[in-house]
Amino acid sequence: MLSSNVRLLVSDQARAVELTILMPCLNEAETIGTCILKAKDYLARSNINGEILVADNGSSDGSIEIAERLGARVIRVPVRGYGTALRHGIEHAHGKFVIMGDSDDSYDFSELDPFVAKLREGNGLVMGNRFKGRIEPGAMPLLHRWLGNPVLSFLGRLFFKVHVGDFHCGLRGFDTQKVRNLNLQSTGMEFASEMVVRTQLAGIPITEVPTNLNKDGRSRSPHLRAWSDGWRHLRFLLMFSPRWLFFYPGLALLCIGILSSTLLLPGPMHITPTVVLDIHTLIVGGVITLIGMQCISFAIVVRRYVAARYVVPTSPLVERFFRIITLERVLLFALCLALVGCGGMIWCFTQWAAKDFGPLQYGIMMRVLTISIISIALALQLAFTAFLSAIIEIEV
Repeated sequence: MLSSNVRLLVSDQARAVELTILMPCLNEAETIGTCILKAKDYLARSNINGEILVADNGSSDGSIEIAERLGARVIRVPVRGYGTALRHGIEHAHGKFVIMGDSDDSYDFSELDPFVAKLREGNGLVMGNRFKGRIEPGAMPLLHRWLGNPVLSFLGRLFFKVHVGDFHCGLRGFDTQKVRNLNLQSTGMEFASEMVVRTQLAGIPITEVPTNLNKDGRSRSPHLRAWSDGWRHLRFLLMFSPRWLFFYPGLALLCIGILSSTLLLPGPMHITPTVVLDIHTLIVGGVITLIGMQCISFAIVVRRYVAARYVVPTSPLVERFFRIITLERVLLFALCLALVGCGGMIWCFTQWAAKDFGPLQYGIMMRVLTISIISIALALQLAFTAFLSAIIEIEV
């Protein structure tokens, strides 16, 4: 009975904590102490019931001992990775809110009032924006400041319609339970992008506040690897947006292919007296059409898959589209397309038979044959995609 009462007391105390200041750590002995002291000063000055939690990712330089000596709670995360450390930290946080920040002293943990205020207003995620604050000279590499971060943040806004100007700011606050419910999976630096994207897709309010970035206090180089980590962010953004990865490029290719094939079907097109588009361009247009349709097929299948697995919420517009474009209707259209292709193939065969299966005229025969083969290939693509999409919806 005594043991049960102790557990209940600890549980009540954990629930009473309003704020967890979370610091991922990997060999930050030079700076972790400064960060913890600033965080302790902030909690005391603001009269907030909070805790300082260090998610250590395998430090061997005394970081753990320093953190524990200064009163921080330390959890050990044996699997390496920025995202892995933060996921474990979020899971073990006692606070209603979490404010996370790097433990390299590049962010000032004594200036967290704007984050707490926005969280108390009901925002699920409060992002720091270094570009609206102050970036100390030398604090951010020029490649990151003028290319990597602006481009990736722009793509994030474009793909997901989230009004965040700095996708990769390491200082951010959030509602603990709401972020836990997202079931974030990333293990590396792309965790920063996943948190923003998944929060936006879940319809959780997001806002941002200006944040200052200082030159970190370490004598060694940072863990961040510009090109490989940048690619991980870009890869994540593309994988979570099948529209931009597959559908829009596929639609553009499909339109180009159909337009060029339609214009060249009657005969050669003379662009200038010396530039003529003929059967070779028609064949290229046909291949482009096939590639475009394949990309759109990928977009449809991926969209159905992620919606069925609750990775991405359903869209009313997309659902209406799928209610109209049923398996049977797609198969009927594919059948009509295949019949057109077979009709063209039969015509070509009869023309060949009329020549006793000998040499044929280069012009119209090749055009009809090319269009017929493309039509049959498109019909098969549509039919297979329709069946695959239907299979994904089967509940098991």
